[in-house]
Formats: sequence, C-alpha cells, structure tokens
Amino acid sequence: MTENEMQIQQRQEVQQSGEPTKPEKQYVPAVDIFETAEAVNVLAEMPGVAKEGVEIELENETLTIRGTMVSPVCQGETLLLQEFEQGHYLRKFTVAETIDQEKIQATMADGVLTLVLPKVAPVKPRRIEVRGI
Repeated sequence: MTENEMQIQQRQEVQQSGEPTKPEKQYVPAVDIFETAEAVNVLAEMPGVAKEGVEIELENETLTIRGTMVSPVCQGETLLLQEFEQGHYLRKFTVAETIDQEKIQATMADGVLTLVLPKVAPVKPRRIEVRGI
C-alpha cells in the first residue's frame, strides 16, 4: 500500500454558496461507488441518521441525498463530554442517461445508505416482419 492509501480523511463540511439561515453544520457523507453489469451501487456513510431521517430526491438528472441526524435525548442524565459533532449530511450526484431512473432503490441499515441504480436494459435486436398492402 502507498502512503496516500493509508491517510485518514476528516469529515468534510458542505461548502454553502450563500448565507445559512440555520446554524447547523452539513457534512459530505463518504461514499463508495461500484458498478456491475446490471447496476451502479452507491454506499453512503451517515452515522447517527435513522431511516426516517433520509431524504432522496431526483430532479433534472441530479440525485440529492440528505440525512438528518437527531441527537439522543436522555432524561436524568448530565452531559459530561461530547466529542461527536452534530450535523446533517448532503451529497449530490449527476445521474447518467444509462440509469433507469424509475427503478432506483434505497435501503438504510447501521448508518449506511445503499442506493441501487439499475442500468437501462439494452435494446435487443428483433426481426421486423414485412407485410404486403
């Protein structure tokens, strides 16, 4: 392994293009993307986000992933140390025309969002019958 492969990457904050109206941090979730003959698979790491906190939108060839983290509220406990930074997740991807947008599927388990983007089935050759008039 090379030295570059062994470097730890810190969480990246989303670079916002304007003034935020909420004082919340938004992070870019780390992703792994791999391709099979049938689909493109995306794994996005969003620790602390429940299934109900995930929002996925597809508009104008742009796939947007949002994850809202809800901090656990424990009654009767006093916070002594907090090293987990609160924040939400945001990532956008451009979807290729080879993806069947109607069949995209998503699952969330153990803080990892899995998206399956199936490829459009190739047009199969067919024989065209010639009829007389």
